[in-house]
Amino acid sequence: MAVTAPSAVLQRAARTAYAEMVSAELALGAPTGADAVAGDSAVDVTRLKVALARLSRRLRRHELAGLTPTQLAALSTVERYGPMRLGDLAAAEGIAPSTLTRLVTALEESGHVRRCTDPNDARVSTLAITPHGLDALERIRTENTLMLTASLQLLTPEQRRVLAAAVPVLEQLAEADPADPRAR
Repeated sequence: MAVTAPSAVLQRAARTAYAEMVSAELALGAPTGADAVAGDSAVDVTRLKVALARLSRRLRRHELAGLTPTQLAALSTVERYGPMRLGDLAAAEGIAPSTLTRLVTALEESGHVRRCTDPNDARVSTLAITPHGLDALERIRTENTLMLTASLQLLTPEQRRVLAAAVPVLEQLAEADPADPRAR
């Protein structure tokens, strides 16, 4: 078992306390950051985070065609970007090479992807999605769409209008990466 250095524990506690303080300030409407400049209405960050997490869990609660969430994410990435090198998949998914090996082996054994030799470099393998992998993704997406559509029917027309207006903002939040200097 790894022993965490006291300074690392303190740093983690400080980051958590800071995040909670900022969340509380936003929830109370205290002007911080852009709110102090723009005078925007308060956003309860904690409630937003919990609601998004719960919705995300509901969308993942279905039968994943025998795939783990990590395998599903990797399969979606291969579908989105087309045949890709293993190192590129590891970078896109933020996973270690040892994890990647197990992940790709499982996807390959289940018939969701196939490993191909790069025509430009025989030492390099690429991954391509198979028809079975495409079918699995389509089935999961259809199931998610049906579940979310049924949930939306429980909302009032006004709630659906508010949600429709919020979609572009949520898309922007999903794409924003505060660590990326180009986002500033």
